[in-house]
Amino acid sequence: MNKEHKLYLKKLKKEKRSIIFFQILILVVFLLLWELLTKYKILNPFIFSSPSKIIITIKNLYLNYHLISHILTTLYETLIAFTLGITLSFIIAIILYEFKTLNKIIDPYLTMLNSLPKVALGPLIIIIAGANSKSIIVMALLINLIVGIMNIYNGFNNIDPNLIKLFQTFKASRIDTLFKLVIPASYKTIISSLKMNISMTLIGVIMGEFLVSSKGIGYLIIYGTQIFNLNMVMAGIIILIIISFILYKLVVYIENKLIK
Repeated sequence: MNKEHKLYLKKLKKEKRSIIFFQILILVVFLLLWELLTKYKILNPFIFSSPSKIIITIKNLYLNYHLISHILTTLYETLIAFTLGITLSFIIAIILYEFKTLNKIIDPYLTMLNSLPKVALGPLIIIIAGANSKSIIVMALLINLIVGIMNIYNGFNNIDPNLIKLFQTFKASRIDTLFKLVIPASYKTIISSLKMNISMTLIGVIMGEFLVSSKGIGYLIIYGTQIFNLNMVMAGIIILIIISFILYKLVVYIENKLIK
């Protein structure tokens, strides 16, 4: 490794440390300001709670409300709905890409389904699937599926036509073109869809838990609202932020593996 390369790597490490430092600094400043504003009642402490009260509430939830069980329930529902959503999105996007006429037929229906507020289907989903985790997973699946299909399909369609013609010139089959050109060239779009789908899935799961659940973070938030325990509500929101951050990092890890 030459000197210039070492200096370049050192610069990259320094930049990475600097980014992490400022990210942590922003978080610490935000928490301190939040604590001080609620302590001196510039912000209403009953509505906005405070970091110290939230920590105490999370401890209480862990000791008395089986917090780990609620977190695992939400994670289980999110991962199941996310896995089903991205798998079905990928398969359906491939079918639509290969059969253009079929895409033209169902494209208006996909647009209508995407614009439909999925929470409106909640009562119907509960009647069909039952008041259980299945309803929550179906709700989350409905929210992430259409978005995933449209994103991945658009990624397939944005492949350079000259590259496709080049494959055809060399007598490549449709399957070879799909798996050796279209899909590899769409990795960035697929990863972007993964990042969007994981957040959409979590939103769907929480919406489902709001409607029908006796477990999960969404249930804790609704329960806290019903008993006017806003510390519990804020604690649930903070836990959701942490979960979404962990899931995002999981997708980033998958992205790094796919790029390699």
